[in-house]
Amino acid sequence: MRIHRLKITAFGPFASTQEIDFDRLSAHGLFLLNGPTGAGKTSVLDAICYALYGSVPGARQDGKRLRSDHAEPGLEPAVSCEFSAQGRHFEVTRSPAWEKPSARGKNGFTTQQAKTLLRERVAGDWIEKSGRNDEAGAEITGLLGMDREQFTRVVMLPQGDFAAFLRSKATDRLELLQKLFGTQRFEAVEQELALLAQAARNDVSRLNRQLELLAARAEAEASALGLDESGAPPLDDALSRIGWLQAAVSGRAAELAGSADTASALSLARTRQLQSEMARTDRHRRLAAATTRKAAAEAAAPVLEAHGARLARHRQAEVLGGQLRAVENSDAQLRTAHEAMESAYTLLRMAAEEDSELGQLDVDLDAASELNRLRSLLAVVEARLPDEERLHSLSARRVTLGKKQEELAKSDIELADRLSALHAERDALCDALAPLAELATAAVLHTKEAAAADELLDVVRRHQSAMTTLELARKRHEVSREEHLDSKRHWLDLREERLANAAAELAAQLTDGGRCPVCGSQEHPAPAAAAPSALGLGQAEKAAHQAFEAAEAQLARHSTDLAEANQLVAVLATQGGDTPEQEALQAAGAARQAAARSEQAAEELTGVRFRLEDVETRIAAVGSARTAAEAELAQVKSTLSEVLDQIASLDESLSGLRGGRRSLAQRLRSLQEAAGTLQKTVEAQTQLDKAGARAAEARKQLDAALPEAGFETAEDARAQLLGTAEAASLEAKIRAGHDEQARVAELFTSEELILALEEQAANLVPSDIRLAEVRADAEQAEQHAREAGLAAGMAARCLETLSAIMQDYEQLAESGRRPRERAQMLTALADAVGGRGDNNYRMSLNSYVLAARLEQVALAASERLVAMSDGRYLLQHTDARAARGAKSGLGLEVVDQWTGHRRDTATLSGGESFMASLSLALGLADVVQHESGGIQIETLFVDEGFGSLDEQSLEQVMDALEGLRDGGRVVGLVSHVGEMKQRIGAQLQVVKGRSGSTLHISDAVSPLS
Repeated sequence: MRIHRLKITAFGPFASTQEIDFDRLSAHGLFLLNGPTGAGKTSVLDAICYALYGSVPGARQDGKRLRSDHAEPGLEPAVSCEFSAQGRHFEVTRSPAWEKPSARGKNGFTTQQAKTLLRERVAGDWIEKSGRNDEAGAEITGLLGMDREQFTRVVMLPQGDFAAFLRSKATDRLELLQKLFGTQRFEAVEQELALLAQAARNDVSRLNRQLELLAARAEAEASALGLDESGAPPLDDALSRIGWLQAAVSGRAAELAGSADTASALSLARTRQLQSEMARTDRHRRLAAATTRKAAAEAAAPVLEAHGARLARHRQAEVLGGQLRAVENSDAQLRTAHEAMESAYTLLRMAAEEDSELGQLDVDLDAASELNRLRSLLAVVEARLPDEERLHSLSARRVTLGKKQEELAKSDIELADRLSALHAERDALCDALAPLAELATAAVLHTKEAAAADELLDVVRRHQSAMTTLELARKRHEVSREEHLDSKRHWLDLREERLANAAAELAAQLTDGGRCPVCGSQEHPAPAAAAPSALGLGQAEKAAHQAFEAAEAQLARHSTDLAEANQLVAVLATQGGDTPEQEALQAAGAARQAAARSEQAAEELTGVRFRLEDVETRIAAVGSARTAAEAELAQVKSTLSEVLDQIASLDESLSGLRGGRRSLAQRLRSLQEAAGTLQKTVEAQTQLDKAGARAAEARKQLDAALPEAGFETAEDARAQLLGTAEAASLEAKIRAGHDEQARVAELFTSEELILALEEQAANLVPSDIRLAEVRADAEQAEQHAREAGLAAGMAARCLETLSAIMQDYEQLAESGRRPRERAQMLTALADAVGGRGDNNYRMSLNSYVLAARLEQVALAASERLVAMSDGRYLLQHTDARAARGAKSGLGLEVVDQWTGHRRDTATLSGGESFMASLSLALGLADVVQHESGGIQIETLFVDEGFGSLDEQSLEQVMDALEGLRDGGRVVGLVSHVGEMKQRIGAQLQVVKGRSGSTLHISDAVSPLS
């Protein structure tokens, strides 16, 4: 990554536009950025960082101060940086949020949002890549392979920060190294291994619970058998215990099976004896019942004979039943026909008085001939019915055509009115179209302005929250700083007091015959006396030093929190977060209202255009409809004239056939009614003649059949007839009596009753007492057999269950062997990578990886520190175990090659600390650059600290910095040390003035060799 050009406008102390040609400075390889204090040397570095990442580093991130107070009110602040990376050429331009003078804004200003433009030079042309802050930031981070935190420690080396890093504790180094090298994935590995180990232990615990459950089931199964526990294995030896239970239950099951067989045989014998006694009792019961039924059948025999004689007389009379019913039916039909004949003539005479058609007839002479005449007239009238229907159809059509004529005339008037209204509506819509179109064209612009205003409002609210957080962080930092100073003061006071009593401490350690650590004498004539409180000063100092370290760690944490809060406030301020919330709310509301009005106008414009198209369509449709209606009206008038002529002709031809009726249909119904009345009279006369003939024939047949059936008259035969139900009842009684006699006779021929009769003759009558005794014995034997069988079955099932449990236990125990080994392995591995267990250094995997990176950093730093310190000092990583079980692995120490001793980094002098810190910063930059994918960093800046070096050390540091130019690298040194100005010819000078600072490049002075 190489910076080519930087352009600064109204930024920091620079009121006007200042341009820096880094390509010109690159020709010298090493240049000096100098100027008086407060002129803006660091602001140049801030401008580079802001152009690339949108924020400035460290404590200089107060976003409200990014715009120059010296600049003209209307001049927009902006920083443009042209750089190359990975073989590509880019230019990024950023402008922070600022207040632009405006007559319409609140307090005379309007807030301008932060802007970003990223361009790439391709084939000589600049091509825009992105205009969004987040997209441009992500693109640049990907190109450089570093975030802002890494960039400010790799490209802009803040010497003061690395001096603190040089002396910091392992925990503080861990946080910085983790940010730079991104080793969170190794922490994720630690967490994943811990989760896997816990899951494996859970699996083993689940297997153990299943084994315990199987052992408990085995104990529960065998407990019901009451086994003898003497000689049994202990409960904790589950496998042996289950095997012993299995063997014991097997013996017990065999014993119970034998007892069950004996009880079952006895129960079978008792059951057979009971069955024999019950069969004898049942035989004698059936014998008694059969004897009773036989006596009843003999008593019912005379009644059956009487019923048989009565049923025989009924059968004789039943032979004449058909003739008797025929005579009765024919007499009834004759009476009915005579009554119907009289009724028909009565109705005919009444109808003749009311109906003109029948009034003209002489029905008393010949109704049949009059009926034939009416039927002939009826056929003529019926034949002309279609003509009358055609007449009605023409009349209905006349009415329909008349209504249609009226409707068409009315419709023509309505269509004319609608056409006029549509023309007026079209004119009104055309007039409203132009203003809506003008307002709708600004919809896109207003929508973007509303989105920008909403985004600003969100940034303002987040800025307010960040300011609150910043204030809390400041308060905590002030409290921590006071506590840190108090604890340090207390510790130093105790230390000074202890040193004052050092003689007393040494005297307390003297022993008789032992050498004095000061003079070496073995005699101690007058040891110094300790003050009353001197003995506890060492412990008090140690406790005070621990309190000081705790306060220092807390101050470091609160400093980090304060820096992060400052950075967040600065980033949000560059995005306009310091705008008053009420102003942002009003601006957002006004923008939304304007966008809503434009959107509404766009919607109304679409609606008006749609309505205009609809009106044009309707005008064309109404015009076509009016033309069609006029043509149809003329056609209807012509058709109506023809229909009127046809109606007159048909009405004249049908008037004679109506016979005074309103229509042929009425005349036809009158004729049909008259014919129907005559038809009923004729049919009644015919039915009367037929009924008389049938009655005479039925009497003749009955008179011929009576002597043959044994009866003199029909009344004698009717007296012997029975009803159907009564005859069926007599027949059923006779059949049931005969069936009972047959069944009783059959009973006395069965083997069971014959055996019962023989036993009765031999006086072998069964006894209820004997039966009860036999039944009790059988039930007792059956109960005993059932209990013995249940016990044997339970023992057998228990044995099967124990066998299955034994098999499951062995399989489960075998299947759990590998999970136990895996759990032990994963637990040991998780403890090792987490800094627990056998990990004596208490070093986690993340710390181990960072220790390797720190070792690389120390090696890279030592190459430069050796040159700067004239071969005296080396920086060396140490993984010595920390005190009190603290985590180890991120220690740094200085190796003095002149003495061969190792020293703590805190013992270095000011100049030595600067050289070590600078070497550490350069080494860390090299390693981070390598870890970031080997990205070439061709532009470096080293900030301040050269004033603490003597002439020789400065010469050695300059030689080391000269070595950084190898490979075309450009190194910029930020310093106001006078000797540096004489040593470095190429200079970027910052000139401070009352109207703002300016920048000048000077390469006229030749650098000292």
